[in-house]
Amino acid sequence: MNQETPASAPVSDAVRQALAVTERGCEELIPQADWLRKLVRSEQTGQPLRIKLGLDPTAPDIHLGHTVVLNKLRQLQDLGHQVIFLIGDFTSLIGDPSGRNTTRPPLTPEQIKANAQTYYRQASLVLDPSKTEIRYNSEWSLPLGAMGMIQLASRYTVARMMERNDFHDRFKAGNPISVHEFLYPLMQGYDSVALKADLELGGTDQKFNLLMGRHLQAEYGQEPQCILTMPLLEGLDGVDKMSKSKNNYIGIAEDANSMFAKVLSISDELMWRWYTLLSFKSMAQIDALQSEVAAGRNPKEAKVMLAKEITARFHSAAAAEAAEQDFMRRSQGGVPEQIEHRSLPGAPLGIAAVLKSTGLAASSSEANRLIDGAGVRVDSNVVSDKALKLSAGTYVVQVGKRKFVRVTLS
Repeated sequence: MNQETPASAPVSDAVRQALAVTERGCEELIPQADWLRKLVRSEQTGQPLRIKLGLDPTAPDIHLGHTVVLNKLRQLQDLGHQVIFLIGDFTSLIGDPSGRNTTRPPLTPEQIKANAQTYYRQASLVLDPSKTEIRYNSEWSLPLGAMGMIQLASRYTVARMMERNDFHDRFKAGNPISVHEFLYPLMQGYDSVALKADLELGGTDQKFNLLMGRHLQAEYGQEPQCILTMPLLEGLDGVDKMSKSKNNYIGIAEDANSMFAKVLSISDELMWRWYTLLSFKSMAQIDALQSEVAAGRNPKEAKVMLAKEITARFHSAAAAEAAEQDFMRRSQGGVPEQIEHRSLPGAPLGIAAVLKSTGLAASSSEANRLIDGAGVRVDSNVVSDKALKLSAGTYVVQVGKRKFVRVTLS
């Protein structure tokens, strides 16, 4: 086991600052005393700490909720530490059962490879590639073989495994649990052994797996890693966690105008939580801004600053400025400079059919509901007559504040 820094070692201001950066916005740091000792040792030896994030590329696209952990990694990189971006190409073949009530279907190797490439390309918009080590856990998982897998399984008991909430609940409900699912947390924990990780990050739903890494490192004679769990980010509605299935997400591959407008749509209360978890401003800067708002500054100004910071991160500063101008035009009843153009035959055409054909409404009944709610405009004029027919010509059709289509009827 590695020699630990004595608990009595002096703690410098730089180490205290590093601890504060680590704990910013986190759910838990386990155990804090061990992490503090690691930070002191790193400062004394000049040896960067090894910080692990394991990802199973079950989907190719990242939304802002995923970047909460990536942002923390970037903050730790900026302190000089080494991030290990671990692609779970082996564990993806098992399927992570975390938080699930049923067995999770495994991916094919081809799906894993394609998703991993897209995922890392997007993650690199947050991480510093020069301080990021990319690894694949098939490097050490495949060579284990049957003998190694049996020896690894001997390091943990079934009783301890059944303490895990999802396994316990499924067993109690009579839902099937496949034996191979027990291998997932074991293999994730073994990743920490193979990488000699000092710290592993994950969402709150990954706590059991993260603790497994600590346990197995001790079993293999290593200094146990610390674990840092980050909260799940609430989506645009401010209620449920950000999720594509809830349609309350912002994808980091979305266009700049849409990204900027969506950030501005969140509540003033949610804005401060997003500042803590998503902004690269210091907590002192955020606290000062919050005090200014409490003293009377318009909270929209703070929200615009956040929207521009996030948009610039995934696009550019120029794109963020353009997105702000575009939003101002829309909010003042103006038309964006670039909107989709569609040509439709059959003029004259009813307004409900136009909305449905252009995708501005999913159905004629939804189109009628939008009209009843005064949410439809044609050439900036509110449509109040559901029987309106548009003759041949070109029109700008608008639904709500952000959906525009230029339509040519013939």
